[in-house]
This record gives sequence, structure tokens and C-alpha cells, in this order.
Amino acid sequence: MKIRLGYACVPVTISETSSHSLTYTNYKKLGCKRNDKLDSVIKCNFKGLENILKYNIKNDIRFFRMTSELIPLLNHPDVSYDFFNQYKDYYRKIGQIIKYNNLRVDMHPNAYTVLNSINDDVVDSTINILKNCQKMYKYMGIDSIVVLHVGSKVEGKRKSMKRFIENFNKLDEKIKRIIVLENDDKSFNIRNVLKLCETLKIPMVLDYHHFKLNKNNEKIEDYIERIFNTWQSTPKVHFSSPKDNKNKRSHNDYIDSDDFIDFLEKIKFTNRDFDVMIEAKKKDDALFRLVRELKYKTNYKIEKNTIFL
Repeated sequence: MKIRLGYACVPVTISETSSHSLTYTNYKKLGCKRNDKLDSVIKCNFKGLENILKYNIKNDIRFFRMTSELIPLLNHPDVSYDFFNQYKDYYRKIGQIIKYNNLRVDMHPNAYTVLNSINDDVVDSTINILKNCQKMYKYMGIDSIVVLHVGSKVEGKRKSMKRFIENFNKLDEKIKRIIVLENDDKSFNIRNVLKLCETLKIPMVLDYHHFKLNKNNEKIEDYIERIFNTWQSTPKVHFSSPKDNKNKRSHNDYIDSDDFIDFLEKIKFTNRDFDVMIEAKKKDDALFRLVRELKYKTNYKIEKNTIFL
């Protein structure tokens, strides 16, 4: 049983980011220089992502969430710009680093990506975001996923889940193939999301923090095999710890290693390899601290930030 650890978007131990932004308001103010500025920000983000991936490789981190903000204004309806062919060599270089070093990467668009919204404009915007994610993967030459929440529960969960199914079934097949669903902390729990994933035959990401905040009497041991079985590839899990007792939904800077160990012990009977995305504010530093604590507290075999049970 092999468990790889990863983190999201930006390391905290080096000064690199791939999320430099350019707002539409500032873009318009630049006049004839607007596309020059956009070009420089995009190239800066590509370089930042390249450096982050190289940092991860040198530190034996093979699992990483790329920012969905890599290309500023990519999804803005009023910006007409060549976001792809003009940067094909940049996409290709990132893809080559990923493939050559056997990295797993994915994306998790922001909360405005709502496929089951009752607002048609929001649904159209969501579909456009998904198309552009798929196109980015295509230009990188990689196969990967986009993690979504079920979204709105307007008109009740039953109707909301039905809207999700209806809108999902309207998507192009190549878009359907990249979508993975995650349980959330308030509305759609593991039973709801697992039902959707099994119906649509798409993978489910277990978010264990969300599970603990949004459950009745469910035990993770009773669901974990079904969740893992939604994957044809290696399953993925999200793990975070609450900030404190008053802010249980917010992420802590670090991971509660005792809680993490308890989780592993509960599900190790599956004897399945899976990857864990550490969702902590201290990013890579939280990953490294967790590994150090596991080495101290357990007899797990740990090599290159990978846990073997």
C-alpha cells in the first residue's frame, strides 16, 4: 500500500508563484499596451510553474495541484487573445517536465465553477472553464483531471443533483473525461457525491475534512472501497485539519498527524495505493512536517515523501 503526498498551487519555502494576476479593469486601462502586459504576466507564470515543478522534483514531491489561475483572463468573455497557439512551446515544456518525471498534476477551479447552477450564464461560463482546462492539458500533452464540487443546492439537493446529471450529459465526451467530484462540508456529503459518481461513472475525491464536518452516522470504513472503486487510475484523497474549534471549516497551517494516522489505520484494510493532497496553509512545509511526525510516531516505511503501509 503506497501513499504519495502532494500540496496545492504554491510552495511557501521558496519565492515562486505561477498565479500572477491581471484584472480586466487594469487590462482595459493599459490601452494599446494591454496585450504586451498580458503576454509578460503569462510568460512569468509559465516560468514560475516550471521552477515550482523543478523544486518539487528535487524534493521528491510527485503530486501537485496546478493553479487554475495560470493564464490570467483566459475565461473572460470580453478578452479576445491567443491564449494557446502563441504559447504552445511553453505548454509543451511544462508537459515534458510532468511526463519525464512521472508527476501527477491536476486543477481545482474556483467556487464560481458551478455546473448545476440555475443561472444559464453561470453554467455556460463553467463549461467554458472546463473546455479551457481540457485544452491546457491537450497543449501540455498530458491526461489529467479537474476537481469540482456538485455546486448549488437551490431548489433542494434532489433537484440540484438532477440538474448536475442533465448538464453533465450535455458535455462533450472529452470534457466529461476530466471531471472528478468532491464531497463538500455543508451540502453534498459522501453519500450524495458517491451516488452521482457511480451513476455518471466518474471518479470521486474523498475530502476527509469535509466528510467529518458533513456526516450523519456514516463511517468512512463503510464507503472507502466504493469511493476508490470509482477510479480506474490511482485514487486521490484531500486531507486537511481544522484551524481551531471555533473555525472548524477553515484550514489549519499544518496537519494534525494523529488524525492523519487514525485515518490511515481506518482504511488500510483496502490495501489500495492512493495519493493525498495536503490542503494546509503552509503547503509544502506542512507536507514536510507531517512526514517528520510520521517518522517519529509510527513504524510506517517512508521514502521520498511516500508512505508505505
